[in-house]
Amino acid sequence: MKEKFLGGLLVFLGACSFGVLSSIVKTAYKAGYSLGEVTGVQCFLGMLILWIIHLIVKTFLKPKSTATTTHNPKTNRLKVCAVGIFPGLVGICYYQCVQLVPASIAIILLMQYLWISIIIDYVIFKNKPTTTQILTVITIIGGSCLAAGLFNQDIRLNLTGCFFGFLAALMYSLFISTSSNIGNELPKLEKSALMITGACIITFIIFPPLFFFKLNLNDQLYQLGFLLALLGTVLPPFLFSVGIPKIGISLSAILSAAELPVAVTCSYFYLKESVYFNQWIGVIIILLSIALSNLKHLKRNK
Repeated sequence: MKEKFLGGLLVFLGACSFGVLSSIVKTAYKAGYSLGEVTGVQCFLGMLILWIIHLIVKTFLKPKSTATTTHNPKTNRLKVCAVGIFPGLVGICYYQCVQLVPASIAIILLMQYLWISIIIDYVIFKNKPTTTQILTVITIIGGSCLAAGLFNQDIRLNLTGCFFGFLAALMYSLFISTSSNIGNELPKLEKSALMITGACIITFIIFPPLFFFKLNLNDQLYQLGFLLALLGTVLPPFLFSVGIPKIGISLSAILSAAELPVAVTCSYFYLKESVYFNQWIGVIIILLSIALSNLKHLKRNK
């Protein structure tokens, strides 16, 4: 049970890392940068960092290979690279959604991956959700509505923005599902680097990286891009690739809901945005739901 507890902790930390991204992205938009520039720099720097770390570890530390593949390793690596399409599309769709609808609505739309992931887990992998998981998801969704401030403002929905938000949730669900079932025989760093390479490729296909020719290395975009790459591209995929196989898709979907309370906290302390009392109540509800869903694992670990 120690492995399950560690896996849950890694997934939780990965979600917390994701939670700070919206504040950084808003800073980039206020500085005048476009969707293509923000997503492109994030993916490129993330890919670069991961491959450098992987090559350093492989060259100097010489870890024992965990690969057990005897059929077609090249094909498996191509599949892992293809999985990177999903996190690449998550970034593009979610950042586009943030531009078109209020941030609170964008977060709510992204949170729909909770029930989508459990449906995918049940339909494709035949893992029936437990009653506790179902109740936890319902509670988290209710807490999400409070934490996002859904009842504190007049809402004018942009249908295009809603479409991109729901699409981001779907891509996120597919990423969670596929990353736990493909490429687990590869070293974790290599798997993460391959996935982000796929994300970078799909991003550059949609948004050709023309900004490379008009920006210098001291440009603020690269500074913000490095933070986005570290907290949104390097750490979460690696933590998820290690943690998700240990605890399963459904529990991973629940734990990764920690992204929302972190996002609300960052908006209050970093962006100086107003966060109402009922939003903090929603944050507490989500955190309690996450804690209660893992009490069984904590007791067994003791």
